[in-house]
Amino acid sequence: MTAFGLDPAAWTAVALSLRVACVATLCALPLAIWVAHVLARRAFVGKQILNGVVHLPLVLPPVVTGYLLLVVFGGNGVVGGWLREMTGFTFAFRWTGAALAAAIMAFPLMVRAIRLGIEAVDPGLEEAAATLGASRLRIFCTITLPLIAPGILAGGVLGFAKALGEFGATITFVAAIPGETQTIPSAIYALLQVPGQEPAVAALVVVSVVLAMGALIASEWLARRIHAR
Repeated sequence: MTAFGLDPAAWTAVALSLRVACVATLCALPLAIWVAHVLARRAFVGKQILNGVVHLPLVLPPVVTGYLLLVVFGGNGVVGGWLREMTGFTFAFRWTGAALAAAIMAFPLMVRAIRLGIEAVDPGLEEAAATLGASRLRIFCTITLPLIAPGILAGGVLGFAKALGEFGATITFVAAIPGETQTIPSAIYALLQVPGQEPAVAALVVVSVVLAMGALIASEWLARRIHAR
């Protein structure tokens, strides 16, 4: 039985993609805000190295990023092996691994958008608050954070869209197991290998476009609300 040209397996891939993208975005966003603030407002030795590491997933082939994730977070990886021994938890070949891969691939886009927002804020406002005795945390929460809300929103939407469409790193790290790690991109790739599946591929492509457009429209609406307030 199909709905809108998609069978239950395809709908499972859609639901998993949304789950992975949401978890990846929500988990990466707080760290992205902190890293963007550090890069925009702090001067320290190794700043360019940190900036390079943050943006490395943008320039590396996604398959390389996926392989590095497998080496580090795989069942026998440096971190993954320790996690499995200590807690029994593993990222490899599970949806949580797909979320991790998506978060890492989306992270540079989120940091870049938020950093631009922070750099657009006049440092004099923060310095004036500091002279009045406000702590760094209070300055950030009451001055910087409200002013960079549009940048955070833009970064979140970019990260969500990237996570939703992530393929190379994900399939290398967690494969494409139906019902567990098979997201929309890997489902499309699998269907393309089977003759006569063009209608199902087209339906998944339409779903992808609708989800991406929905995220963009929602972000524009929220941005207008934030600007109005």
